[in-house]
This record gives sequence, structure tokens and C-alpha cells, in this order.
Amino acid sequence: MAKQTTTDVIEKSLLDLHDDPQFIPELKDEARTKAVNSLITILSTPNHVHKSYLRVARENGEIERIPAFRMQHNDTLGPYKGGIRFHESVNEEEVVNFSALMTLKNALHEVPFGGGKGGVAIDPRQYSTKELHQICAKYVQYFAEILGPDKDIPAPDVGTSAREMDWMMSEYKSIQYGKPYLGSFTGKSVLNGGSLGRKEATGKGVYFTLRYLLHDYLNKNLQQLSHSQSQAATALNCLNRPLTLAVQGFGNVGSVMATEAYNCEFLNNTIIAVSDRNVTLYNPAGIDISALTNYTANNLGDLPSSLEQIREAGVQAEILDREAILYLNVDVLVLAALEDQIRMDNVNRVRSRIIVEGANAPITGEADEILAAKGTLILPDILANAGGVIVSYFEWLQGRETQYYSESEVFEQLLTKMEKTMRTIYPLYFGANKSLRQTCYDHAIKRISTILYTQGKLF
Repeated sequence: MAKQTTTDVIEKSLLDLHDDPQFIPELKDEARTKAVNSLITILSTPNHVHKSYLRVARENGEIERIPAFRMQHNDTLGPYKGGIRFHESVNEEEVVNFSALMTLKNALHEVPFGGGKGGVAIDPRQYSTKELHQICAKYVQYFAEILGPDKDIPAPDVGTSAREMDWMMSEYKSIQYGKPYLGSFTGKSVLNGGSLGRKEATGKGVYFTLRYLLHDYLNKNLQQLSHSQSQAATALNCLNRPLTLAVQGFGNVGSVMATEAYNCEFLNNTIIAVSDRNVTLYNPAGIDISALTNYTANNLGDLPSSLEQIREAGVQAEILDREAILYLNVDVLVLAALEDQIRMDNVNRVRSRIIVEGANAPITGEADEILAAKGTLILPDILANAGGVIVSYFEWLQGRETQYYSESEVFEQLLTKMEKTMRTIYPLYFGANKSLRQTCYDHAIKRISTILYTQGKLF
């Protein structure tokens, strides 16, 4: 079966919206059908596909040509925006798919950016610091004409961080001498114009999405909820009782999300498992997240993977295979690693009642349908992991104004913006017979489609 992509979802949403009387009501009959077909064409294809091969001189004297991409999906809402990932799996199809997801994510959260995405097909762990610096400089050199504060604004993604964004902004500044440069990249270090709180933003937003649903929204709206949806019933069954959590991925997103859950005063969380690329750590009585974060900070980000290392970290846990975390019997599973973690070949082994997507597309489309059918509530990536792009927007604004917010101001604005989205989305979800993911997609596509119509782009 072919893999479902974001463009497949866009087409499905628009075909559904064709029969929605509240969607551009002035369009009737044949004109309505033509407009929907035009929207499918526009939103299911990227505006621009940029590909190059970076010529990189390795320290051993060899020359490599490395595939690099920058996809610009849609700029109806503003400049293209999306991360650059350094990972060996990077390919054109993947980057196009994620750029479309970014368009919808920004539309959903009313962030004035379009959707973009970039990638370089390398395993960054196999390159020296000097070589990575060269790769970053080459990337900017090859794509300099399409990047910029009012054109396309990259940010960190898998395999990149503030360090790489600092390097790239510096190269952009050299190439575009005399032009504004602070907003050319976001996710930079604070010293180089980055925003306080950007590193923690995605993880904080992921946990806030879960906390807001179970503590803030459901507790206040029980009388108005439909109990007919199996996914809604799952959420209701998790109210007002201790919750067990497992967090796949203990990098920038997963570790922050786990810390937020560990310290939360509103939900009675117990994190019983965490994992990274090497190992799953499991303790049904709970894991000391504070001790783990201290350990990973001093060990290149890796979790302890032997009994000796576990003792060194000061935690109590059983060592399991890295994929074991996906199949534990927990209330909440947080997917904060890579895409395609739950697939057709393993979906029937997944037992968690609620899944929160901290990574982009960690569940394939076919697996998503199976989980929904058995009542698993999925808080989708488009809703849950938008904290990074929201704070990137704040960073972009601060760079333009050269006035900077305190960390507490950043987090307050982040949670306020995400709460605004959830106040819109959760009532739509609980009032309709469709998944939370589809509810988010429909709302985002409805918004961007209406704007395209009012701008005269459909005729």
C-alpha cells in the first residue's frame, strides 16, 4: 500500500469541504467545483523545489557531493518557514511532504508564515565540527538567493541546532552584505539574536497540548461533550486519575516534554519509560527525569545503556530494546523521535490509549486509521509540536524590532497562542464525527483556502 502523504490529506479535506455550506458560501454549483479543484492543485503541490549537491572537502582529503534540498510549498500567509534537518534518510519526497505540513501548521495556529522545509542527506555524527561548518556554509551559498527574512526563513530540525543556525546566519550576512540578516534564520543562540525559550518551546508545547486537554478543557466542558466518539471516550476515561507516560526520544523535544510532565502540578503523571536511538529505560514505579537530564547533558545526549551507566546516572530502571517503548501498556505514549515509528507492521502491538506526536509524522496514514478505529486518541503533530515555529515567529519579530522578550514572556505568549488554537479546535473535534487530526487539517485548509479565494488566486 502506498504511503499516505500530506498532499493526500489536503485532497481529502478539500473534497469534504466541497459539501460544507459554511466553506466559501458564495461559491455555488459548477463554480464551487472548479474552485475546489483549483485548491487541490495549488495546495497539493509545492511552489518551488530546490535541489543541489554540496561540494564538501573532507579532512581526509576526499571530496563529497552531498544531496541538499529546500522546498517552498506555499507562501500565501507569509514568507516560507521550516527547519533544515541533517539526517541520512533525507530525500526529496520527505522534504516536500514536511513543507506541506508546515503550511498547514502555520495556518492552523495563525502564524503569518508559509510552509517550507530543508534537508541535507548526511549522518552528522560522521562529520567533524569543521566539516559540518563547511556543509552549513555551502548550504547557504547554494541557496542564498531564495533565503532571507522576507523570503524563506529556516530553523533547526533533526540533526541541527542553534550552532548550525548561527553558522548559517553568519554566512548569509557575508553573502547579503548590508541587508537585514537577523531574521534570516531562527533557532539561533541568544548571543546571535535568538530568542530565549526557543530550545524548550517545542517540548513545552507538546506537553501543554496534553495538559490543556485533560486538565483545562475536559474538566470545564464535560456537559457539552459528545460521548459517542471512541476517541473522546478514551480522553474522558483518563480524567482525574493517575496517568502513566512513556516518551520515545530523549532529545530536545522529548527531554523537555518529560521534564514538564515530571514537574507538572496539574496532572498526576508518572513517567515509566523513556527511550533514545540506543535503548529503552523502564521502571513501572517511575523514572527520575531530573537525574536523567543531568546524565544526558554530560554524555553527548545519550541515555545510560548499561547497568554501570544507570548506576552512574543515579536512576533505577530496567534496560529494554529501543523499540520496546512503543508496545508498553501505558496511558500516554509521546512520540518525539523520527517519522514512521508506528506502521502497518507494528501498529497492532501498540497499547497506549493516548498518543502525542512530538515528532513530525511519526505514525503512517494507514496505521493512524487503525489506531483511530480502536479508540486511540492521537494529538497530532500539526497541533502538538507547533511550539518551535511559534517561538521562531517571536524570534523573527524580535530580530526585526531589535527588542527582546524575557523567557517568561516568551513562554506566556507561546502558551496563550497554543491555547487560542485549542479553544477553537477541541470544540470542533468533540462536536463532530472525525479524528482530531482531520479536524485540524480541515480547519487549517479551510482558513488558507478562504484567504486564497479572497486574494483572487482561484480565477
